[in-house]
Amino acid sequence: MIPAPGEARGSNRGGGCVGWFSQEALNEGVRKREVFGWAMYDFANSGYTTVVLTAVFNAYFVGVVAGNASWATLAWTAALGLSSVIVMLSMPALGAYADLRAAKKRLLAWTTAACVLATLALAWAGEGDVAWAVAAIVLSNVFYSYGESLTAAFLPELARREAMGRVSGWGWSFGYFGGMLSLGLSLGYVLWAQSRGLPATQFVPVTMLITAGVYGVASLATFALLRERAQPQVQAEAAQAAGAAGGGLGESLRRLRDTWRHAQLYQDFRLLLACATAYQAGIAVVIALAAVYAEQVLGFKQTETMLLVFLVNIASAVGAFAFGYFQDRIGHKRALGITLAGWIVMTLLAFMAQGPALFWVAAVIAGLCMGSSQSAGRAIAGLFAPPQRLAEFYGLWTFAVRLAAILGPVTYGLVTWVTAGNHRVAILSTALFFVVGLLLLRPVDVARGMQAAGSAVAE
Repeated sequence: MIPAPGEARGSNRGGGCVGWFSQEALNEGVRKREVFGWAMYDFANSGYTTVVLTAVFNAYFVGVVAGNASWATLAWTAALGLSSVIVMLSMPALGAYADLRAAKKRLLAWTTAACVLATLALAWAGEGDVAWAVAAIVLSNVFYSYGESLTAAFLPELARREAMGRVSGWGWSFGYFGGMLSLGLSLGYVLWAQSRGLPATQFVPVTMLITAGVYGVASLATFALLRERAQPQVQAEAAQAAGAAGGGLGESLRRLRDTWRHAQLYQDFRLLLACATAYQAGIAVVIALAAVYAEQVLGFKQTETMLLVFLVNIASAVGAFAFGYFQDRIGHKRALGITLAGWIVMTLLAFMAQGPALFWVAAVIAGLCMGSSQSAGRAIAGLFAPPQRLAEFYGLWTFAVRLAAILGPVTYGLVTWVTAGNHRVAILSTALFFVVGLLLLRPVDVARGMQAAGSAVAE
């Protein structure tokens, strides 16, 4: 994310990044190595968003696969939108099934394998292979989103409530280093290939292989170290959830309706979902279209775009890690509001940029806000979710994020289409999503939301 990383746990012993994790921040019985294993999933899957969605394949799709056609940007955003619709309709049922069957880890393994395979399929997309590329990007993004939601549902099991922000920040921060690893290896290969005069149709597919390989190998640490702490719930309910998960669109919609009915008992969770839909729409634009904007408006080359995204990942790692502590200290709501204000500044700078210098400044601000805003939102969602419905409520959180992934990029694509390719107007329109997010954040009451989730435990 720019992708979006996972969470963290770990053992009482261990060097390196495990030293980031303070035992006092973890729930009783949680070892630091579990947090490390959890964070490794963020490390693993960040390469997908960084290389595929943000730095390489998006611009490759528009410029090479779709041949820079007038509809190319809209086609890319429509593909992402379709994947989001699929996730929106199916994730609540999948989350309910994971809760009732205590199957988060098992489902995470299946979705990870599917995403890795679909990412490998992107390597076979060349000039004119629009249908193949769209199918592979839809499938890979669907399974990536499933994994992102399932791994997020482990967070409240691992972190104490008062430390939710910093533990979430540990995971997001560590995840960006995974994105930088995939991007760094890809950038190294691209530079080597370009020095030998190889075209993008030869070196971009290799970056997809690199990304899929890092994702698959790094995620093995998660499955080796992270425990499934949940216990299966009532068998009748489990059978019902199994039917919902496997019963097609109708059952998925029924489960979504039931989950939303539960969420209506939690006023602040609903308000948070509305706020997240708005600001995540803006973030989705940056993730999906930053490279397209840089190349189409400012004339960035492939290597320059990759270096830009690399810098953004460094800023994101710093922002997520530092801001997690800041968030726990000043309050989750205030911290999220500060990051949304930063996003507004970023979009205005990108709009005004006439050359690389100001755009690089905007990119650094985007990086600092990226990890911190997504980490803050995920942490607040964990505070507002009843413990017995973690995966189900994170399924609704994913619904909101996926809805945002439709609204943001598709709006951007439509604006470029209507304005005959004016990306400046499109990026300026993105600022409105962050403004709306700020306005929707105002009525959220964190203490009231936590109290409602706690009351559900007592019932």
